[in-house]
Amino acid sequence: MNADAALVAQVHEDGFCILPGVLDATGVQRARAAAVRASEQAAAAGYPVVMEALDPGGRNVRMPDLLAYDPVFGELAMHPGVVPYVEALLSDDWLFSNFSGNNALPGSQSMNAHCDQSTLHPEPWSELWCLNVIWCLDDVDEENGATRYLPGSHRFTRFSEVPADPKAGMVSYAAPAGSVIVMHGRTWHTSGANTSTDRERVMLFALYARAFLRLQANWWQVIPPEVLDAMSPDLALRLGLTWPNRGYGSYLVHTNPQPVLGGG
Repeated sequence: MNADAALVAQVHEDGFCILPGVLDATGVQRARAAAVRASEQAAAAGYPVVMEALDPGGRNVRMPDLLAYDPVFGELAMHPGVVPYVEALLSDDWLFSNFSGNNALPGSQSMNAHCDQSTLHPEPWSELWCLNVIWCLDDVDEENGATRYLPGSHRFTRFSEVPADPKAGMVSYAAPAGSVIVMHGRTWHTSGANTSTDRERVMLFALYARAFLRLQANWWQVIPPEVLDAMSPDLALRLGLTWPNRGYGSYLVHTNPQPVLGGG
């Protein structure tokens, strides 16, 4: 599958594009159930899935390190409907930096505004070096707390260009379950407040970044050995587990890259 050139251009122009129908109803149900289980398992292991400092109000349930919990998340990470957009926007020099999710329950509040690329390297942000790929596992809109974004903010290159209150100008994404939002890594955004009375909002957030940037997740620490053993070579490569530098130095070895154990 090839990326739609018009949608790729929209990411550069508008800071995002929406890919409809990437998952069918069965796929949505499978991924959503696995995400809820992941949160429950993380909580049972002592992970603070509800964090007041991050998500005010105590009604936003986090789903961390998803690749550690179910094979479906590896399938989403390497989904053929998504990877062509990653490669069109970041080139083939990318790694899978993080994968998490959250369920914004009715009454959940908005977190702080941020842009993902600012968490990966210091200003200025002169190039597009990461993407946030958002999986919508419920119908999402302003009422149930869909991600909100600041139009035009993907052109900011420094913190000094960010408005004092970036939330004031933000608008909500709206997309049906099964859609994917490909968001420019420099787009300033936040979680929306779920003002509904009975609608949950599960969204998953996959961060893809240029390979010279440090990964947000330490995959070799959080993924259990049995999951690593069953992982596809392509996914292991994109997690930095078999060849640590995709872009600078990887040209030395193009076939069957092996774990790097030393120099020389």
